[in-house]
Amino acid sequence: MSEAPKSEKIWLDGSLVDWDLANVHVMTHTLHYGMGVFEGIRCYKAQKGPAVFRLPEHTARLFASAKIVGMNIPYTQDQINKAILDTIRVNNLDECYIRPIAFLGDNRRGLNTTGVRTQVAVAVWRWGTYLGEEALAKGIRVKVASFARHHENVTMTKAKVCGAYVNSIMAKIEAVKAGYDEALLLDVAGHVAEGSGENIFIVRNGRLKTPPLTSVLEGITRDSVITIARDMGLVVEEQYFSRDEVYIADEAFFTGTAAELTPINSLDDRTIGQGGMGSLTRKLQTAYFDTLRGRTPEYENWLTYLA
Repeated sequence: MSEAPKSEKIWLDGSLVDWDLANVHVMTHTLHYGMGVFEGIRCYKAQKGPAVFRLPEHTARLFASAKIVGMNIPYTQDQINKAILDTIRVNNLDECYIRPIAFLGDNRRGLNTTGVRTQVAVAVWRWGTYLGEEALAKGIRVKVASFARHHENVTMTKAKVCGAYVNSIMAKIEAVKAGYDEALLLDVAGHVAEGSGENIFIVRNGRLKTPPLTSVLEGITRDSVITIARDMGLVVEEQYFSRDEVYIADEAFFTGTAAELTPINSLDDRTIGQGGMGSLTRKLQTAYFDTLRGRTPEYENWLTYLA
């Protein structure tokens, strides 16, 4: 495994500090109990210059996650937006992955978080396609996980909470150890939920179908793809479906900031459709990347340019 990428500076509690000096104490509350919230965002080299994709929506979700779990972020959304843009600029990056995180400090102990200070950091680094460049073209092999997606009254599934991702990590490791690229988690009722870090879509009879937002994260890429698809005149249905409906789907794909729009060519060793990239998936993937690169005027408002 290659060394994790890094850049020069990280924004930490209002100041830009050297990457290697952006440290926290071993007694940091979030390290012990997992109470923290974060976001994954991308900046792309668009036609008019580097631009962050749907920055306000990501920051709003960060604050919504904090509200859900009872954390108070000591900055405004505008201040976090500025911190993100400043961090990209100071690192001289034209494309990057962006990780804002709000976490609890080390000034108190125990499960009662009253009085524990909230700290905020923003890190940026160059990061290619999460599941690999080849995956974008040829698709990936997926396995249904033995671990269920959290029930909506267990960890509040609308919040992107640090500790909740232990569930995803276990599913991902299980899939990779078994020789697959990614995991697909079911909800506690046995319906298809999402990947370890992605939303899922299937195509049947020319219609797109994706699980409702009951037990899955409100993916911003998911929302973008639904908007693009409906603007194309495609039918998009948000409804529950079972794993065997994925087996017999014509096409399937994952969406997410890290995974972007990645085809699924098989689930549990059942080839989906003809395998590889289906025609509708290709059409949506092309439209999505055109949007990220600023080649689609109607979605220009989704881009926040650095300059």
